[in-house]
Amino acid sequence: MATIDRGDPNGLFDGLTPDNALLNELHRRLAADAQSAGLLDVAYRTMDTPVGTLLLAATPAGLVRVAYPNEDHDSVLTTLSERVSPRVLAAPARLDAAAREIDEYFAGARTHFDLPLDLQLTGGFRRQVIEHLIDIGYGHRESYATVAAAVGNPRAVRAVGSACAHNPLPVVIPCHRVVRSDGSIGQYVGGIDAKNTLLTLEAA
Repeated sequence: MATIDRGDPNGLFDGLTPDNALLNELHRRLAADAQSAGLLDVAYRTMDTPVGTLLLAATPAGLVRVAYPNEDHDSVLTTLSERVSPRVLAAPARLDAAAREIDEYFAGARTHFDLPLDLQLTGGFRRQVIEHLIDIGYGHRESYATVAAAVGNPRAVRAVGSACAHNPLPVVIPCHRVVRSDGSIGQYVGGIDAKNTLLTLEAA
């Protein structure tokens, strides 16, 4: 384990190493104190899944963001601090329920998420699309054109694609179930491989 860099030119702290258990406990207390004091507006954690390490973030209202590795987690956290609140803190326990349901989904034991969702990061037409996606059942697929018609704008096929690409809660809100009219899977925020993985899981 590397020694702590304390900016110590005289070597007074040579050989000291961080106690990970203590640091984790201090961080847990910080998160708990921040929450009890009403100072924790956005809690986040990461979790390993078959489609890569996902970033999960939640507000007191519900899950507000799920991000793939290719979205750059640091950039996503910066955006959350700008658009939601600067009071952002790693607080894994706040995301335990979400992580558990996502684990169950990938294990094939869950076909529907029962999580409170905070959709403040999307609005207008995109929000209409996102809200419709929630109703596309596990193992089912709809074309971009079908979704456009369902939200009352049959010509807005490209706009539906854009809404899916900007879905703040992929996996949980199933934009992966939207495919092209010819049956090909189309693009996906997490990449084609991730979309294939999700569709294959649901088809099993």
